[in-house]
Amino acid sequence: MILHKKAVSLAAFFLLLLVISSNYVLYHSSFGLQSLPADLTGVIVGSILDLSLVAPLLFLAWQRKFSVKYFIVLMATGLIAARFIIPSEYLASFQSVMWLGVGIEGVLILFELSLLFMLIKNVPPIFKRVKSSSLPLLFSFSHAINEKFPKQPFIHVLCSEMLMFYYAFGTWKKQPSTEGNTFTLYKRSSFITFQIMIIHAIVIETLGLHWLLHNTSIILSIVLLILNIYSIVFFIGDIQGLRLNPLRVEDDCIYISFGLAKRMEISFKDIEEIVEDTHILQQKIPSTTIEFIARDFEKVYPDLLLILKSPIEATLFMGIKKKYQQVAIRVDDPHVFKKIVKERLEKAKQGEFI
Repeated sequence: MILHKKAVSLAAFFLLLLVISSNYVLYHSSFGLQSLPADLTGVIVGSILDLSLVAPLLFLAWQRKFSVKYFIVLMATGLIAARFIIPSEYLASFQSVMWLGVGIEGVLILFELSLLFMLIKNVPPIFKRVKSSSLPLLFSFSHAINEKFPKQPFIHVLCSEMLMFYYAFGTWKKQPSTEGNTFTLYKRSSFITFQIMIIHAIVIETLGLHWLLHNTSIILSIVLLILNIYSIVFFIGDIQGLRLNPLRVEDDCIYISFGLAKRMEISFKDIEEIVEDTHILQQKIPSTTIEFIARDFEKVYPDLLLILKSPIEATLFMGIKKKYQQVAIRVDDPHVFKKIVKERLEKAKQGEFI
C-alpha cells in the first residue's frame, strides 16, 4: 500500500513537470511556435486549464495533501504563472481571467497580513508563556503558538522561520542543558562538522555563481544569492538548535528534536514496546518511522526503536505536520538512556503517570 502511494505520488510529480514544461516549450521554442494553429483560442484555453486546474490537481496528488483552500491558492498561482508562460499578445482576449488570479492572490495576501498583525499583537503573551514554561524552547514556543493559532498554517510557517533566525543569530551565548535527564544526539558522529562543510561549500558556490551569472542574468544571480543566504542561515540555526535542545526525558513524556528539521513529543502511555534487537534495528527502516539519528559518512543504526500504540504527530521543517507509527533514536549515552526509558515506561504501564 505504501509503495503504491509512493508510485502515485512520483507519477503525479513527473506529470506535473510534463504539463508545465510542455506549455513553456509550446510558446518559447521554434518547434512549439511552428506547431501553433492559426486560431489560437483553443490552444490558449487548453494552456490556461492546464496551468490553473490540471497542474494544481497534480501538485496536490504529488504532495498527497488535499484542501479546498490549498487548491484555490494553487489555481490562482497557476493563472498568474500563465501570464508569464503565455506571451501577452496571445492573452488579449483572456485578461479578465488572468486578473482573476491576481485578485484571488491579493485577497489571500490581505488575509495572511491580517494574521500577521494578529501574531504581532499576541507576541507579548506568547513570550510570557514561553518564559514561564520548563519545556525546551522548541516545544514551549510551539505550544504557545498552537494555543493562539491552532489552525493557521501560515502562522506556523512564519513562526518556524522566526525560530530559525533566533537560533542562527540569538543563541551564541547560550549553553546546552546538562541535566541528568537530557541526552545529546550528535556527539557520536561528525554531523555538525558535515553541516559546517556544507556551509563552506554554499559560500564558495555563492561567490562563484554570483560572479558568473551577474553579467548574464542579474535576476537569476540575485535569486540564487537569496536562496543560498537563506540556506546558510538555516544550517547555522539547525546546528544551534541541535546543540541547545538535547533529548529530554520527563516522568511522563519524551521531548525529542533534531535541530530545526523535526521534533516530537512522545508520551510513555502511547508506547507499545521498545525494540532493542540488533538484527531488527539494522534492517531497512520503513517510511512510517521517523528517525532521530545523526548521520554523516558512516552507516549507523538506531539504539532503540519505539513502537507506538497509534501514530503520533511530529512537526517537520516549516511547521509541517506528519504522523508516524515508530520512532528510531540514537543518543550519545545509550545505556543510561535505555535504562531511564524502560523505568518510565514500566511506571506508565502501572498507571503512575495517568
